[in-house]
Amino acid sequence: MGRILSFAALIGMIKDKASQGKAALVSSNPTSKSHTFHLSVLRATTHDPKTPPGNRHLDVLLSAGTGSRATAASAVEAVMDRLHTTKDACVALKSLIIVHHIVKHGRFILQDQLSVFPASGGRNYLKLSGFRDEKSPLMWELSSWVRWYALYLEQLLSTSRIMGFFVSSTSSTIHKDEYEEMVSSLTNNDLLREIDALVGLLQEACKIADVPFCGGKPLADMITRLVGEDYVSSVNELHTRLNEFKDRSNILSFGDSFELVCALKRLESCKERLSVIFHGKRAWIDGFWGLVREVKGMIGGLEDSYEQIGRRGKGYESARFTDRLVIGYGDTVRFSSGRFSNVDRFNYPVSSRTLC
Repeated sequence: MGRILSFAALIGMIKDKASQGKAALVSSNPTSKSHTFHLSVLRATTHDPKTPPGNRHLDVLLSAGTGSRATAASAVEAVMDRLHTTKDACVALKSLIIVHHIVKHGRFILQDQLSVFPASGGRNYLKLSGFRDEKSPLMWELSSWVRWYALYLEQLLSTSRIMGFFVSSTSSTIHKDEYEEMVSSLTNNDLLREIDALVGLLQEACKIADVPFCGGKPLADMITRLVGEDYVSSVNELHTRLNEFKDRSNILSFGDSFELVCALKRLESCKERLSVIFHGKRAWIDGFWGLVREVKGMIGGLEDSYEQIGRRGKGYESARFTDRLVIGYGDTVRFSSGRFSNVDRFNYPVSSRTLC
C-alpha cells in the first residue's frame, strides 16, 4: 500500500503540477532558454521536503554559464523570482540551494550575474530575514533554516567580493606555487581584510539551525554538506594566509599584530561548534588549529591586551574592516588576475556537483 499523503503534502503536489502546467501553457516561445530555465527552477523547487533539487535540473541551470550574458541573466532571474515570490519554506530552501550551487559550480559569467542581482543590495540581499511559514510545525522549523541560510549565503557573497573570487568555487584552479606567490604579494592590510572576511563566514556557519525534528532532513543534510565544503575551502584559504603572517611575524606593526590576534580569537571561538557540525573532518583539521595556536604564540603578549579591552566592553575593530558589501546595480564581484583557487592544502576531497 502506498503511503498516505497529508493534506499539506497533497496541496503542495497540486501547486507544483499547476505551476509547471501554467508555465508550459503561457509561454510564447516554449523552446526559448528562459522558458527552459523557468521550468527547471519549478521542477527543482517542489514543495516536497524529502526531495532536494535534482542534479538534472541543476545541470540545466548551470548550463546557462556556457551561453551569453543575457542567457546567464535569465537563469539567475528565474531562480530569484522563485525565491522572492514563494511563501513556502521548502521552495525557499531549494531556491537557496540553487544559489549555492551557482556560487560553487557555476561558470564565471553565471556567478557574475548572481553577484549583481538585485539592484537594491545590502545586508538583506536575499530579502529573507523576516521569512515565516506557519502552515505546519515542519514549515515553522524550516523557516529558521531559510533565514539562516540566506544570511549565510549573503556572507559568502560578501567574503567572495573581498577575496576577489568565489570561495569554494570549483570553476577554476591555479597552481599551488603561483597561488602562494600571489598571497605573499598581498599587503598586511589586504591579508587582514581577507582573514576577517573568512572568519566572519565561519562564524555565520556556526549559526546553522538544528536538524528539523518534524522532517526535512534530506534538505538539511544537503545544505550541511554544501556548507561543509565551504568550511574546507575557507580553512585552506586561512591556512595559506596564516602561514604568510607567520613568515612576517617579526616585522608586523603593533596595530597589525593586534588585529590578527582579534581575528584569531574570533576564529578560536568557532572551534567547538565547527567540530560538532563537521565532526567527520576532525583528524584533517587538527593541523590547522595547531597553526592558529602557533601564530598566536609568535605574536606574543598581545592576547592579554585583547582580553583587557574585551573586559572593558569597548571591543575593537579596525576602520579598515568597516566597508562591508553593498551589492548594487552594476556592482559586481571584482576578480583580480590569477586569483582563482581550488587549492586543497590538506588534500581533503571537495566533492563534485553530484551532491544529492
